Amino acid sequence: MTPIVWTYLSYLLISILLTVWVARTLHKNGRIFLVDSTAGNEALADSINHLLVVGFYLVNLGYVTLALKSDARPIDLQGILETLSGKIGMVLLILGGMHFFNLLIFSKMRKRAMLRNSLPPVPPQAYVQGVNT
Repeated sequence: MTPIVWTYLSYLLISILLTVWVARTLHKNGRIFLVDSTAGNEALADSINHLLVVGFYLVNLGYVTLALKSDARPIDLQGILETLSGKIGMVLLILGGMHFFNLLIFSKMRKRAMLRNSLPPVPPQAYVQGVNT
């Protein structure tokens, strides 16, 4: 096999393993956050969590396969490592970007749910004499 084939195979293996690891981590640890964001509705939180994982796999594995082709033609180990680092770096940046985008959306959902479920402010029952208001 040529160096570029080894590069492609290494890229696919590393990218798929990273995607699976990140998806499992987010799925496991994101449930509590989603339950809180959906005001305790566990069924809805689990459904959203599952849909997010499916979308996460589709977007990331779609990008990984689209980015497989490389214009670089490594001929030695240094070229293979340089090509791999660029490709895997992009995968990691996309994974991180998707993670922060999801956190932004769900933190807004959580804030909205907390405001909806909070009690209105209590009006004052007395005033202190001698204080300028």
